[in-house]
Amino acid sequence: MDIQAKFDHFNINVTDLERSIAFYEKALGLKPCGEINGPEGAFKIVYLGNELSPFRLELTWLKDHPQPYNLGECEFHICLRVPGDYDATRTFHKEMGCVCYENHDMGLYFISDPDGYWIEVLPMKE
Repeated sequence: MDIQAKFDHFNINVTDLERSIAFYEKALGLKPCGEINGPEGAFKIVYLGNELSPFRLELTWLKDHPQPYNLGECEFHICLRVPGDYDATRTFHKEMGCVCYENHDMGLYFISDPDGYWIEVLPMKE
């Protein structure tokens, strides 16, 4: 059997759904593009995306989990590529106060979302 799978989405759990949606829209231009509401408000899922990729980020809010999530040592991350002026984007993220790590030798940096998830930011490949 030769199976080939296509990436569809990646899920992260968040403690404040509206705050996370606002962050991802401001920092990366990701906008809500679908949602699922759980029975009796037990959970809510919002998918974020944009026209640059069919890939979706799934934000899950659980009613009975208001405390911060244990992210361990943040050794996992997602990565997004940004078009245009990469240095201007980095400056914008610094002004937002969300840059958490920079590696100038490798030409990359990470931002941290409101729940502490790390997002690697790279320039768009030409």
